[in-house]
Amino acid sequence: MDYLENLVREWYELQGYFVRQALWVGLGPDGSYECELDVVAFHPLHRHLVQVEPVFDLLPFAEREAHLRTKFDAGKKYLHRLFGTTPRLHIEQIALTATPMAPTHSTIGGGHVMRLAALVTDIVQHFEELGPSGEPVSDQWPLIRTLQLAAMCRQPPLAGRLSLGYPPVAMRQFDPRSADDS
Repeated sequence: MDYLENLVREWYELQGYFVRQALWVGLGPDGSYECELDVVAFHPLHRHLVQVEPVFDLLPFAEREAHLRTKFDAGKKYLHRLFGTTPRLHIEQIALTATPMAPTHSTIGGGHVMRLAALVTDIVQHFEELGPSGEPVSDQWPLIRTLQLAAMCRQPPLAGRLSLGYPPVAMRQFDPRSADDS
């Protein structure tokens, strides 16, 4: 899960959001918390708040939905207190699923379902639109930088090919028994 959480964190940070990962909410009198929210991103200028919960489809649907409902309900209950005085700040809640198949539901646990493939496609398309002249992504976001490089590799190649001026030489494996000692 950390990979998906880090990918989401990097993507939102790159877009100017303040991001918290592994945010524990609902502190009880005994020192325990109600639950952990995986990724929470807030854009102060647009007052856009996003909660993303990456999930793998290992649990049966009913259990997965109950798990996500707990997290999304906790987000609705506590996040408005962290990001302003507006009691009804809209929270976009996303269940990021890593399944290779299309989801059979558009919502789960009260949140919108987004496939990992759709997120990666959005990121790559963003960099394809910027083209090769786009500014390189900082080293602080290595996952997003990798997708930027992947987008650059999908660009049409330069006209012509580099020529060595001679045909490539076939490599042969070195056999130390046949080495000449002279």
